[in-house]
Amino acid sequence: MAIDTTTSSAPAPAPPVGEPEPLGAPRLSTRDKLVLFVLCAAQFMVALDFSVLNVALPELGADLGMSRSALQWAVTAFALPSGGFLLLFGRMGDLYGRRKLFLAGLALFGAASLLATLAWDPASFLAGRALQGLGAAAIVPTGMSLLTTTFPEGPARDRALGISGTLLSLGFTVGMVAGGVLTDALGWRSTMALLTVFALIVLPLAPGLLPESRTPERPRLDVPGAVTVTGGLLSLVYALSTAADHGFGRADVLVTLVAGLALLTAFVVVESRSQAPLVSLPMLRRRTVAWGNLGGLVTFSMMSTVIFALTLYLQEILHLSAFRTGLVFGVQGILSAVAGSCAAKVIGRFGARRTLVASLAGQGLLIAALLGLDTHGWSVWPATAAVSLASMCHLGAIISYGLTVTSGVPDQEQGLATGLVTSTQQIGMTVGIPMLGVLATTSDDLMAGVHTVLGLDALIVLAAAALIGLGLRTRRTA
Repeated sequence: MAIDTTTSSAPAPAPPVGEPEPLGAPRLSTRDKLVLFVLCAAQFMVALDFSVLNVALPELGADLGMSRSALQWAVTAFALPSGGFLLLFGRMGDLYGRRKLFLAGLALFGAASLLATLAWDPASFLAGRALQGLGAAAIVPTGMSLLTTTFPEGPARDRALGISGTLLSLGFTVGMVAGGVLTDALGWRSTMALLTVFALIVLPLAPGLLPESRTPERPRLDVPGAVTVTGGLLSLVYALSTAADHGFGRADVLVTLVAGLALLTAFVVVESRSQAPLVSLPMLRRRTVAWGNLGGLVTFSMMSTVIFALTLYLQEILHLSAFRTGLVFGVQGILSAVAGSCAAKVIGRFGARRTLVASLAGQGLLIAALLGLDTHGWSVWPATAAVSLASMCHLGAIISYGLTVTSGVPDQEQGLATGLVTSTQQIGMTVGIPMLGVLATTSDDLMAGVHTVLGLDALIVLAAAALIGLGLRTRRTA
């Protein structure tokens, strides 16, 4: 039976963001390690789902009779609910129990993966993908909330988030490699079956290990806020996902983009007048929350764009096979894992704020180094080195921005804070390619288009590093 550890007290005062934490993380108990395994395995499973299906799309389309234009819905059907319901489910976990919602999300994700594995036509497959996204929207914010409330702020949480961030990045990379291997060996259905197996492993372990936590008060759910923010995020994710394949000129893209922005504006108005708001506007005015989330938005959006542009470069210009392209990203994943193992120590020594700024600066400089790529085959080696090192900095930014945003937030608002973190992550992964990636796909000269994308990408990341460094600078009194 799980132990009920309902949250009722505020956390101990934390050192200011940007100030070094005490060195030497405490050793985790066996139970802590098992809790961390369950939570990280669930996060890894969701990250795997973002990429494992990508290389299988052509075979999937041929098997189920989906046209090339319809294949984008295999991705969009997952992205819509996973991005649209994150904030709502994060808050529901705060109010009604994070463990309950986490387990419900795991069960739904496993059942949906099985449905997608056995799909007999496009409708059944897309229904499975949409339900996977809904399950992921419950798993991600509640899983991170359980992690941040289980491990106290300081070295223990730094270490736990470092492992979680590593597996998040590694899951995306492993998915790209494993998707190609599984599809070639067993067919596209094996990619969905892999996710079913993950859910079957994690779900039986979770009930007996995870503690329950929720806010001590039981205020009413802010329904108008939930409707406007969910509708706004759904509209925005749809518009940006569709624009990645068809551009911004389509009527449905323009309509949903405007509707999304209007609904999110209405959400801000609703929250400013609500007695029990879904999102606390004073929280959004915290320097750590605002600037930390900007760092997360930039690192996710710009790194996803780099991977997209580099995939075009490797396959269309250097004519590498899908397998060899996967090996390039496999090296990236290995070095990301190395970075994750060192991140907690780096953050403990220099502080989350300094690590975030330095990681963004390193990511920007290494992306700028990719501007030296040309059409010669030997360029694959510097490309592999630069994108792998940039991914190490990217992982440092992921972990430090999560710590920056959740630092000093009371336990009863951790679901809200982590909902913002994961919403930023999802939106960042969605907006980067439509914003910059289309400059490569619509260019008459693909090499010139790739250089344009990489140059703008590096400039945005470096500018963000400078702004965040100024916004999060430590205020000293006389």
